[in-house]
Amino acid sequence: MKYSYFPLQRILNQHPNISNPVFLDTSFEFLSSMTKENKNEIMIGDSRLSLIPDSIKISENEIMSKFDFILRFQHDLNLNEVSCTINASLDLFSFETVSTIAQRLQTLLHQQFISFDCATNKPIYELSLILSNEQYLLQSLNNTQISFSSSPFTCIHHEFVYQVMKHPQKLAVELDEQSLTYCELLYYVQVLSLTLINEYDVFPGEVVCQCVERSLSMVIGIVGIEMAGGVYCPLSPRDPQHRLHALTQQIQSRLVLVHDLTKTKFNHNIVSPNIDSILTFYNMQGNINIDRISKIRVKLDDLVYIIFTSGSTGIPKAVQVRHKNFTEFLCSLIYGGVVNEKDIMLQIARCSFDVHVQDILGTFMIGSSLIMLHPRGIMDFDYLSSVLKEKNITCITTVPTIINNFFTYMQQTNHQNVAQYLRSVCSGDQFSQSVFINQEGELLVGGLGVFAGYLRRDDLTAKALLEIDGQLFYRTGDLVRMDNNGLLHYQGRKDHQIKLHGQRIELGEIERCLLSTISISACVVMKWKDDYLVAYVQSSDIIEQELREHCESHLPPHMIPSMFIILDKLPLNPNGKIDRKQLPSPDFSLSTLLSSDKSETPLSQFEEHILTIWCQVLHSNQNNISGTTSFFSVGGHSLLFIELYHHYQSVFSFDAHALSIAPFLQQPTIFQHSQLLQTVIINNIKTTQWHTLHINEGKSVC
Repeated sequence: MKYSYFPLQRILNQHPNISNPVFLDTSFEFLSSMTKENKNEIMIGDSRLSLIPDSIKISENEIMSKFDFILRFQHDLNLNEVSCTINASLDLFSFETVSTIAQRLQTLLHQQFISFDCATNKPIYELSLILSNEQYLLQSLNNTQISFSSSPFTCIHHEFVYQVMKHPQKLAVELDEQSLTYCELLYYVQVLSLTLINEYDVFPGEVVCQCVERSLSMVIGIVGIEMAGGVYCPLSPRDPQHRLHALTQQIQSRLVLVHDLTKTKFNHNIVSPNIDSILTFYNMQGNINIDRISKIRVKLDDLVYIIFTSGSTGIPKAVQVRHKNFTEFLCSLIYGGVVNEKDIMLQIARCSFDVHVQDILGTFMIGSSLIMLHPRGIMDFDYLSSVLKEKNITCITTVPTIINNFFTYMQQTNHQNVAQYLRSVCSGDQFSQSVFINQEGELLVGGLGVFAGYLRRDDLTAKALLEIDGQLFYRTGDLVRMDNNGLLHYQGRKDHQIKLHGQRIELGEIERCLLSTISISACVVMKWKDDYLVAYVQSSDIIEQELREHCESHLPPHMIPSMFIILDKLPLNPNGKIDRKQLPSPDFSLSTLLSSDKSETPLSQFEEHILTIWCQVLHSNQNNISGTTSFFSVGGHSLLFIELYHHYQSVFSFDAHALSIAPFLQQPTIFQHSQLLQTVIINNIKTTQWHTLHINEGKSVC
């Protein structure tokens, strides 16, 4: 109690080393006192204070609060009452804000002291700060749950068969010049499912992987696995072989369906039935027996598919989805008017996105028609425009970045009419308590659509799924706030998961991949300006090219960093953790990007022209990019590559029929692009000469 009668501000002034808080100067005071009857005495603890007429002189500046926010409690032991005073700076707080804070505090204290029964007391973090009027508003805004208990949907393949019986000759799926009606699709699906059952002994609930490019075989494979009672698990043909092998080992799958384009992806240790070969063989045989299919029993609680998502621990997570999860989700789309059987769906998502399951299986469950783009077709906007226009596409599910880029292309090329039929389908606190309006909290998603957990990872499932009042919720990790209209505003992430070009990426998976190399003792991967991944590594004995090759052999293309910054020592904060704020900013114009390129072959005039186009697309002044440098190693990514391809089309006057984007992707250097473009130019010259010759030597007939 020594010097306790001094104003706190005067005490603090005696200690110049005490720094001011960054945000607010705050003060908390609690005084418990008891007044003796008929005496000018006050008891504070064991101390007895007597009131005397003398006073301590305090300047007016000290009477004025030097704190931005003061919270003062006074406990009167005589009356057993607690009073509270809030003193806040009106320069920083409005009267309405201070009044709301006082109401929330009163609500909190009311919950804490409403009962003196210790058995019913709760920790403070379990108490709610929501006011009664806000509680009513939140309930009305969150009251979106709809019961589909009377839903006619059963298992996915049963619904598909029902649609076949309903309209057997309706177009089911089409890809360029290939198409199948519902009846034809059912035939090929039965052929494949019977083969899986009879020849490969697939049993209900067994996980069957599929590594197939976008094709009719891909569709037949997915539905065929479901009809055989299996659990579909997609593997991306773009992943390196090392990763594909690791994923099959993780889920312990003995079968991987392939087709002619992917049959060399797997070694002899994995059984890889070829869908194309199976269908060709049965076409020659001409007879099938479907008795065994009808005996397969699949329930709504059984798994329908497993799909891999990026894992923060460095190991991809296998997400499990049940039939009932999927069918209830589809019911919500139908109920909300998002899709119907008259729709013509466009399937563009890669199999690494779970939306491709919605596109394919969802279409067949409601009886719509599915139009597919050929592999990499989404990167060719000319091709995409023609498909949208000729097929009268009504529904496309994609990420906003693709939509934005495509609409920009349509405006530049005056193709706005191609999308005339198109429509696009594009919170709680850390203690699981509801938050009030405009407060930041984690978004929790509930309902029957919540997935069934991670395969063989009960620890991760327990962290991701949360039970509240008997209902299961998924922790998204997204931080949002809800406004007064019920709209959610995205604020960021709780962790280091990011979203890059429409795909969620756990940076920890990339970091673990890098740390698997002996030469690296520490690393951190960060997202830079919404477009790039940058890896910072601590090493003195490695070069960028080695890091890039290591990542390319273990990670999918969208997870490979655009730039590697090698440091002798990563900066640390006082707690010994990597200080991300002190990491150097990447500079994509630096010559270090080219340090691993030993080519000294000068560029020709034509190749210099290509370099200029690269710099325009990359928004870079770099003019010393080597002819053998990959576009993706100098800050390029898939969306920029689409822009580069359309620059080529505009400058060199060719369309996708003359030269598609695929060879450019497979050969991503200036030298290789030069050879491809010169081939187009030569063909254009020959065509022009032939037309001129035809006109000059032709005879006029009147």
